[in-house]
Amino acid sequence: MNDVPFSEPITLKLQSVGERKVASSWEAIECMKQWPDRARARNWRAAYRACRDALDGWRTAREARTAFVTAARTAGLLVTGR
Repeated sequence: MNDVPFSEPITLKLQSVGERKVASSWEAIECMKQWPDRARARNWRAAYRACRDALDGWRTAREARTAFVTAARTAGLLVTGR
């Protein structure tokens, strides 16, 4: 299983660590373990699955990144304006 880098990093604002840049599917999975329980809904599960699938070669990095951004935006964790 190889890490799958994103075309562009995503910046999140997490309460536990502050701002964090996520640049790959593996980093996204690790980061999602720190999300608040309230944010672990359907989009979180879809993003987690998409990132795992990208690591296994079943999905592209673009699909994983898109799912991750959607989940982060829905959870209110996405840092915008950069």
